[in-house]
Amino acid sequence: MILFITGGARSGKSTAAVEAARHCGRAVVFVATATAGDDEMAERIARHQNERPDEWTTVEAPCALAEAITDADPEACVIVDCLSLWVANALMTDETLSVESLDLRLDAVVNAAGGRPGPTIVVSNEVGSGIVPDNLLGRTFRDLLGRANQRFAVVADRAVLSVSGRLVELGTPSETLRV
Repeated sequence: MILFITGGARSGKSTAAVEAARHCGRAVVFVATATAGDDEMAERIARHQNERPDEWTTVEAPCALAEAITDADPEACVIVDCLSLWVANALMTDETLSVESLDLRLDAVVNAAGGRPGPTIVVSNEVGSGIVPDNLLGRTFRDLLGRANQRFAVVADRAVLSVSGRLVELGTPSETLRV
């Protein structure tokens, strides 16, 4: 079972993921993709860590996301927080990251998440509602993350949009819009 939670920055995505995992009745493995590149980011990471119960296992996986998911206890609930930082990390290590290369990495992550008997909660930023970035790197990130989000939203058993701490259920990809 895959639960995909997307939304804007500071919209309550991570809080929703943590709450869902608290109530799943399983051991929890928190896969963190953030790295503390400066003091402000270190403070953000510390705040997120303080929100999680001490008995949860945390795995730092800024780049090796598929491996972290695969290595987790198959029956545990896995939280991936977040897909957006994983894509950013991939792009920062390879500024020429192509759609094809990202798709191969995404295939591995999607297969790892989908192949687990335990639930996987994937958190990601929604970047499609903002301005068009004024530089190539920003546009490339937006495009690659948008692609990654679509891939997860399609394979997820459930997808929600977090807006101001409220969750909005997203319809299934097979629904046909009618006018």
